[in-house]
Amino acid sequence: MSKIILIFASMSGNTEEMANTIAEGITEVSDVSIEKIDIMDGPEASMLEDYDGIILGAYTWGDGELPDDFLDFYEEMDQIDLTGKKAAAFGSCDSSYPQYGAAVDILTEKLREQGAVIVQEGLKVELTPDDEDIKNCQNFGRGFIKNSFVTSI
Repeated sequence: MSKIILIFASMSGNTEEMANTIAEGITEVSDVSIEKIDIMDGPEASMLEDYDGIILGAYTWGDGELPDDFLDFYEEMDQIDLTGKKAAAFGSCDSSYPQYGAAVDILTEKLREQGAVIVQEGLKVELTPDDEDIKNCQNFGRGFIKNSFVTSI
């Protein structure tokens, strides 16, 4: 059975809501094992090597940075090999800042640099997910499975 890890950072609860909904979309279409971890619980980047699928989520902080909570994990990622792992990123965003959803782009690029296969475009949601965003998050989870592990759903 394929194993997926979903690690997220959430300050206001928006990214956590996205993480929960993405996980629901995954479990709706597959019996894969999924582990969901808040970055505040202190996961180590090396654990990503134990999974077939990796989904990272973070809100964008300041003018386009990762949240401070994610920085140590991000830097630890330089020491791991994710060659062939299926991956994607997501996050809540705020269009009032100069760079919209830059954290999603930063995480996607780091995953790619470490050898992961990015299976779908990063998902960016403006602030609190509305009903349409919830559907998009569910579809993101379903799409991750479809693009990563099965030929048809």
